[in-house]
Amino acid sequence: MKVLLADSLPQRTIDQLQSLGVQVVNKPKLKAEELAGAIEDADVLVVRSTEVHADCISSAKNLSLIIRAGAGVNNIDMKAANARGISVSNCPGKNSIAVAELAMGLLLSLDRKIPDNVADLRNGKWNKSEYSKADGVFGKTVGVIGVGQIGKEFIYRAQAFGLQVIAWSRSLTAEKAEALGVQKAASIAELIPLCDIISVHLALKPETKKIITKEMIGTMKPKAIFLNTSRWEVVDEDALFVAAKEGKIYVGADVFSDEPEDKTSPFTNKLATLPNVYGTHHIGASTEQAQNAIADETIAIIKQYLERGTVKNWVNKAKTTPAKYQLVVRHFDKPGVLANVFDDLKSAQINIQEVENLIFEGSLTACCTLKLDAKPPERTIESIAARTDEVIQAQLVAL
Repeated sequence: MKVLLADSLPQRTIDQLQSLGVQVVNKPKLKAEELAGAIEDADVLVVRSTEVHADCISSAKNLSLIIRAGAGVNNIDMKAANARGISVSNCPGKNSIAVAELAMGLLLSLDRKIPDNVADLRNGKWNKSEYSKADGVFGKTVGVIGVGQIGKEFIYRAQAFGLQVIAWSRSLTAEKAEALGVQKAASIAELIPLCDIISVHLALKPETKKIITKEMIGTMKPKAIFLNTSRWEVVDEDALFVAAKEGKIYVGADVFSDEPEDKTSPFTNKLATLPNVYGTHHIGASTEQAQNAIADETIAIIKQYLERGTVKNWVNKAKTTPAKYQLVVRHFDKPGVLANVFDDLKSAQINIQEVENLIFEGSLTACCTLKLDAKPPERTIESIAARTDEVIQAQLVAL
């Protein structure tokens, strides 16, 4: 197996992969436009922030797995991967603590103006009167938008600082909210005007793009703090800029539009220039602890794929299929039985969407479940069941 590492991973990760017998091609400084020319005959591609475009996927003759050494997969052309039958995997939850820690750091920095303190001290300026006016965060209300693993880790830390938490997530039930010790909001629109601080922890999906609208931003409390360590696309950045420029709110962000792909490049973003906006360089996951955990998970994904041919954390597996019927065939466990069943279905122009074949103890018989996109003709079922030396029973059920 040949693995192309297109972003930086620890040397020990490379060593461990090579110890598995994997051929590693380490090119950590590849740019998106260079990937297509570098992929060659690699079976597995590993990326962090590097974008994987359709031209790379279409030119890779052996590529069967793309691993995002991180959580979000929005830097990978999923449509192109699906069209080529290439699995996409990720490392969820491994950077959760790191991102939550940064969000808390941004919050405290905004409240105490820590970066401005540091800048003045380095410039030989003592300005204690200016920096003695912080509100403090204890007892305030923070709204958490998105209660995945990162959101949960942020909640734990917010509670430790004495903050009252209101949370919203599509998956947040009343029972889960009670277990977390938070108040459940019915919607983002309901949550925002209730909070002194808002922290966003949403994955980027079509349904979350600009989910935090201009109208919602307009309902924020005066001098509220807005934190975003997820993806810039989940909020209307132009509206956020206007509210911050007018001095209505404070913003702490780790994500911005037009971020350079290079690690060091010129960067222009109007939101990041405002004095009441503190920004970091999309470093939420960039701690040694998080990177080591992600590297270990990347190794685990490749090891399982190498040894079993199965994909850990497979993200582009269809959650539902067009299957309308299920055919259950109990059969004798011997060569050719399922091939004959498949031939019957092919002759009837029936497509198999999913298949699972389980063996009974003793390996004499098995049960095969086939999910089909249409109802087979009665004669097809009769043909399958008629081979009594192969088939014990064939049963069709509607899904």
